[in-house]
Amino acid sequence: MLPIYLAPLQGYTDVIYRQNHAKYVGGIKKYYSPFVRVEKGEAKDRDLWDVKPENNLGYEFVPQIIFNGIEEFNILVDALEKQGHKEIDLNMGCPYPMQTGHGRGSGILPHADIVEEIAKRINSLSEIRFSVKMRLGLENPEESQKILPILNDTHLTHITIHPRLGKQQYKGALDGEGFQKFYEECKHPIVFNGDVLSARRIKELETKYPKLAGVMIGRGILTIPTMAVEYENGETWNTAQRNKVVWQLHQGIYQQSKEILQDGNQMLNRMRCFWEYQTETLPSKFLKQIAKCKSFANYESLIPELVSFFKDF
Repeated sequence: MLPIYLAPLQGYTDVIYRQNHAKYVGGIKKYYSPFVRVEKGEAKDRDLWDVKPENNLGYEFVPQIIFNGIEEFNILVDALEKQGHKEIDLNMGCPYPMQTGHGRGSGILPHADIVEEIAKRINSLSEIRFSVKMRLGLENPEESQKILPILNDTHLTHITIHPRLGKQQYKGALDGEGFQKFYEECKHPIVFNGDVLSARRIKELETKYPKLAGVMIGRGILTIPTMAVEYENGETWNTAQRNKVVWQLHQGIYQQSKEILQDGNQMLNRMRCFWEYQTETLPSKFLKQIAKCKSFANYESLIPELVSFFKDF
């Protein structure tokens, strides 16, 4: 049975989501944070708060960083090392132009010289374990093939591959041929990521790629929070079983958002993010009402109706 990892999604898999998913759902081997970034020459305070070890107790947790070169890499690694982290994931896969346009995420993949400089630094840091989450390239899959010899000589625990190009973002088909080539030639354990939307898909990957070291799931878990548990137990849950857990997860996130977040807009956005992927759980009338909310007070006025809908599960 493959270990299941929660993929980092900016704005969705924050500490509030991770804590409550671990508490009410589980089935995840390790939770990965959305990326920590550099802002005005320093690691961003809000990002650092999200990855504080004391905020991530009760589950295995790995912070992720995004960078455009050795200077940002060093700033971020130093900040996380000071927090006490011993394992860091490197974001070389983010597809969004806001990051790739500055050479971060998958925008770093065409630059073998920068990757090599980072690799040398990693090999000099014996106290920290590193992993990489990446795409097959930004513009073409040859980019990953060009840096693969560098990665093969780098001290890494594993590489997570999303078999698309950065320019595709989340559109278009996965590149099975490109993944197969990387999978065969990579010397590190490989974790699969991308369009894993059911427990059955995990089983298919387990059979097709016997050397896989795990599967990392983001949007699939946000849509079906119980997917890892269903895979682990070898059974598909019915709607009532899933909805009961979804409501428990909602209640935990809802209460914690009110305790932690600083203003109504942040709380409203947090709840909107939660429901965004629950299109198969909530009737469309609820989703439309949530989308129309202009304040957190508006959202709270919907709670009695939501309670009534979920009370039978």
